[in-house]
Amino acid sequence: MRKRVLIGPDNGSKNITMRYFTLLPGGYSERHSHSHEHLVNIESGKGIVVDKDGNEIEVSEGYNIFVEPDELHQFQNPFEKNFEFICVIPNIDKR
Repeated sequence: MRKRVLIGPDNGSKNITMRYFTLLPGGYSERHSHSHEHLVNIESGKGIVVDKDGNEIEVSEGYNIFVEPDELHQFQNPFEKNFEFICVIPNIDKR
């Protein structure tokens, strides 16, 4: 998984960070949670989001996801093309 910061504290943003993730084919994030909510926008490709109940939801370009505080979640890319998304978080978590 590749991650880069688009906007964050280094750009003067005091409260939020916008990051761009790329999951290569076969890639995935660990199943995890955060103490804060965050927003996700799928930019390209398609992937699977595993929600708090373990449901696997296929998502693709233009899909928006709201992740609640402390909600277990995971991103997976079982497909042949890159899965890319933007994630917006408060400036309290660097994961």
